[in-house]
Amino acid sequence: MAVLACSRQAGTTVGSSPEVEARVDKLLGQMTLQEKIGQMNQVSAGGEVSNYADALRKGQIGSILNEVDPAKINEFQRIAVEESRLGIPLLVGRDVIHGFHTVFPIPLGLAATFDPALVEEGARVAALEATAQGVRWTFSPMLDIARDPRWGRMAEGSGEDTYLDARMGEAMVRGYQGASLDSTSMAACIKHFVGYGAAEGGRDYNSTFLTERQLRNIYLPPFEAAVKAGALTLMTSFNDNDGVPSTGNTFVVKDILRGEWGFDGLVVTDWNSMGEMINHGFGTDRKDVAEKAANAGVDMDMMTYGFLSHLEELVKGGAVKEKTIDKAVRNILRVKMLLGLFEHPYVDVEAARAVQYAPEHLASAQKSVEESVILLKNDGVLPLKGGRILVTGPLADAPHDQLGTWAFDGQKEHTVTPLQALRARFPGRVDYVPGLRYSREKRDNFADVTAAARRADIVLAFLGEEAILSGEAHSLADLNLVGSQSALLAALKATGKPVVAIVMAGRPLTIERDLPNVDALLYAFHPGTMGGPALARILAGEVNPSGKTPVTFLRTVGQAPMYYSHHMTGRPYNGETLLEDIPLEAGQTSLGNTSYYLDYGAYPLFPFGFGLSYTTFAYSGIGLDKKVYGADDTIQVTFTLANTGTCEGTEVAQVYVRDLVGSITRPVKELKAFLRVSLLPGESRQLTVQLPVSELSFTGLDGKRKVEPGDFQLWVAGSSQEGSPVAFAVQ
Repeated sequence: MAVLACSRQAGTTVGSSPEVEARVDKLLGQMTLQEKIGQMNQVSAGGEVSNYADALRKGQIGSILNEVDPAKINEFQRIAVEESRLGIPLLVGRDVIHGFHTVFPIPLGLAATFDPALVEEGARVAALEATAQGVRWTFSPMLDIARDPRWGRMAEGSGEDTYLDARMGEAMVRGYQGASLDSTSMAACIKHFVGYGAAEGGRDYNSTFLTERQLRNIYLPPFEAAVKAGALTLMTSFNDNDGVPSTGNTFVVKDILRGEWGFDGLVVTDWNSMGEMINHGFGTDRKDVAEKAANAGVDMDMMTYGFLSHLEELVKGGAVKEKTIDKAVRNILRVKMLLGLFEHPYVDVEAARAVQYAPEHLASAQKSVEESVILLKNDGVLPLKGGRILVTGPLADAPHDQLGTWAFDGQKEHTVTPLQALRARFPGRVDYVPGLRYSREKRDNFADVTAAARRADIVLAFLGEEAILSGEAHSLADLNLVGSQSALLAALKATGKPVVAIVMAGRPLTIERDLPNVDALLYAFHPGTMGGPALARILAGEVNPSGKTPVTFLRTVGQAPMYYSHHMTGRPYNGETLLEDIPLEAGQTSLGNTSYYLDYGAYPLFPFGFGLSYTTFAYSGIGLDKKVYGADDTIQVTFTLANTGTCEGTEVAQVYVRDLVGSITRPVKELKAFLRVSLLPGESRQLTVQLPVSELSFTGLDGKRKVEPGDFQLWVAGSSQEGSPVAFAVQ
């Protein structure tokens, strides 16, 4: 990869102090080379504690993951602290991705709230529950920009937009680690560094081919924001980019992360990603890839045992310098000291139980669902009126699938399903015929469901994906509703009764073919523990949906990847002639020659930032305080937002900008700010957004990040496809 010229930026730290650094140096000076290398080894703690006792006594393990029993964690820590020579505590990790026991919506659902403060609150809840049981390190947030919904790990991140991803990442870091580091702080791990979400074809673990400018303008900014927010750790990714696997990529890890950003936190590999560099063809054996990873700036090896097996030999042979080992171990010890593990390695087993599923935690999880659900269609049937309700569909009463991917510690018995919540809210009015037992089931006859539908006044169909269909290694080539779910909707629609679809999924599915068969559609992603009560309140009209799409919803999978902030192209779309409009007789040779699909046009089903409400909103009076700005100025955007409907509601007002001409081609729109605004019916409010001109910077042709002078357009609207632009210039 060619290196663009770039000036070194001011470094940041993970919040250390001279006292901590002195303690780290003193301890490091007492360590043998073997003990140093032991700190760089992370193992998955399956089985009994005794299986690891000897290695712990010898100082050969620095971290364990996948143990959540506080009694076992205490025993691991006791051996490490009381029976090893230097008494260095363990750093215990776990994939706490969207909640620990109290499970929140999947991160893609959380992004739909456009509410960083609420997301931070959810991360704090996760930290309180996990740290109470001894887990002090989470492998979250995932900051991979994902623009291809075939990629199953889209569920784990914040979607397609760089700005939204950065704000959500910062919020999660603050929530996990707390306002100050203490015994309730769980170290955040920003991942996957870098470009993993651009896996070719949406196929997990696949290669990426991102230029340095793409990395700097799209994929790196969320990581830099999270580093500046104080993230203690970072994880390298599985993918190779332009032929270089991340775990051995000196340019991104050592030059950018360590050099330009000054990151002095802990860098860990993903699970065996060091060993997988052999599969990539980037190394001959474990010794070779251990050398490459260590010299690239990786501190800890997750489950390859490459460092433990080969670093001593590599140091003695001169291939890896001992000062490289010292730097890595210093980063590990620093994190352990900042978390207070040397002073407080143990947890109170009895107290840990009391923290789980606390009422305030459940309330926070429910509010997160209420803000994340997106209303995509409503022909006036919602909120629910009186009468009998038929509940059907494979996701109506499926607690495991409701939790979604990466919910290892969520418990079915604590998960409230939509069926349970609706029966409690509408006693005596709810009938239940599942129709399909699970989403992939295939069935030809729905006589039992349609008979029940004819007796009901409205039908609520809970559809989508089982949890196993999204997440790591769960990529899909077909994004339609699986099994016979579409056939179920068609059969229900044929009864003549109003049909409401509620979709739970880990990605935006291609639901265009299903829209004619529903009168209303709510998209809930996988909502977690309190999904049922939140959905019941939304359906009843006690909560007005306010979620917005954090990713583009495609009409068909053949449009992937499609995202709102694309470039214009030399032949931008200016009118469609679709296949269905072309006369069957031969002779037509030109269709306009612009950039679109003959069979599906140029637009998605639902754009980024879209979401309806039970009320309506109007924007007016959009203005700027000046017409020309300097690079150090702040743009003051004013506008009036009015609730023009009949009920209270919350709108997510979004500010987009376009740089009309640059040293490189620029996106047609970029999100630069957003705010959630709640209004009573008939209420209007004048609002102001402060947008620093520095937010318009990008890495241009000369490789330097700066604001380029020129003409710009700015929109304030309810989605990325709405509104009229106002013009301004930067000198």
